[in-house]
Amino acid sequence: MKYYLYNSLSNNGIKPSFLDEIETLENTEIKEIIDLDYQEFLSSLQSDDEIVIVGGDGTLNYFVNEIKDLDIQNNVYFRAAGTGNDFCNDIEENECKEVLINKYIKNLPTVYVKELEKKFINGVGYGIDGYCCEVADEIKRKTPNKKISYSGIAIKGLLFKYKNRKVYISVDGKTYEHDNVWLAPTMKGRYYGGGMIIAPNQDRFNDTVSVVVFKCKSKLKTLMIFPSIFKGEHIKKEKNVVIYTGKEITVRYEKPAALQIDGETVLDVLEYKVRA
Repeated sequence: MKYYLYNSLSNNGIKPSFLDEIETLENTEIKEIIDLDYQEFLSSLQSDDEIVIVGGDGTLNYFVNEIKDLDIQNNVYFRAAGTGNDFCNDIEENECKEVLINKYIKNLPTVYVKELEKKFINGVGYGIDGYCCEVADEIKRKTPNKKISYSGIAIKGLLFKYKNRKVYISVDGKTYEHDNVWLAPTMKGRYYGGGMIIAPNQDRFNDTVSVVVFKCKSKLKTLMIFPSIFKGEHIKKEKNVVIYTGKEITVRYEKPAALQIDGETVLDVLEYKVRA
């Protein structure tokens, strides 16, 4: 049996057309991913049963956190059907049509923020990236089917509403300070934010994560550098971009800001910690 775990909230609530075809196939069953008791579900599987996760990065994040304390013996696949597919870009499977992902969902890093403790598959964004998710959430609440441009939100935020901050970063016990910081994400993969190659040298199978600090006092220069993130070329700006790698990370802002975990927003965050 092949079980398709579908997130009906993914892709702005629009059901993928391929699921209609799957419903007609033998030895297949579609389940709502959020309604499952995973311990009970996994224990009921036969050795040759397979699982397909259908959704986007947020759906995949939900799944890995639901099964983080469980032992999965069956093959797990991912089929992209969301508005953001940074995971697929990172593993160089742009269409992600049932890609086997067992090796990708093991040994994931954990982020600790406020009362939350969560695994993440791509990255934790802190700064204007978290601000973008905060604004996008508000747009979705008001206009659920409206297409969202995260880069457009970022540019408007940079010009008008979002203020850069001083950031304190601890990497494996060593502390660093940076002024005028716009971004300070910690990454397991290379991609986030709907196609930005923020950490182009990060290896998903390494036992470390990358902290990327993008800093600049001038808004005009920041606007000039920002588009290069989509090609990973921002790292050439060594005066503005600093990257640390390590296993134990703490990032603290001088003032609270929104944070995103694989696209899920956490508001008013002063500090987060990551254990690779």
